[in-house]
Amino acid sequence: VQLQACGGGLVQPGDSLRLSCSAPGQTIRQYTMGWFRQAPGKDREFVAAANWGGGSRYYASYAAGRFTISRDDTENVVYLQLNNLKPEDTAVYCCAASTVLGPRQESLFQFWGQGTQVTVSS
Repeated sequence: VQLQACGGGLVQPGDSLRLSCSAPGQTIRQYTMGWFRQAPGKDREFVAAANWGGGSRYYASYAAGRFTISRDDTENVVYLQLNNLKPEDTAVYCCAASTVLGPRQESLFQFWGQGTQVTVSS
């Protein structure tokens, strides 16, 4: 599956953004869909994921309560709502798809989209 992420931008601390990840002409129904991010000079890290089949959503500890992942399998789109953004949330955010249930590790996601830049600065 080919994924396309968008929705990033330059925002101020406390602002919100909604990132989208689409799979034009393809279905995501059978995949766990996740988001990762990579800040400058740091390793890529897990943000959130939503299992296939209407299953559970789960988050990295820093994301819980501020970020919300959702998916629309009829439109083949996954969203990541980012609220109360902080400067430390500045990173390139990527979406990914996995055939596994409940993964957090990069190695368990087989398909990746390009990233979208989120910059949080006053």
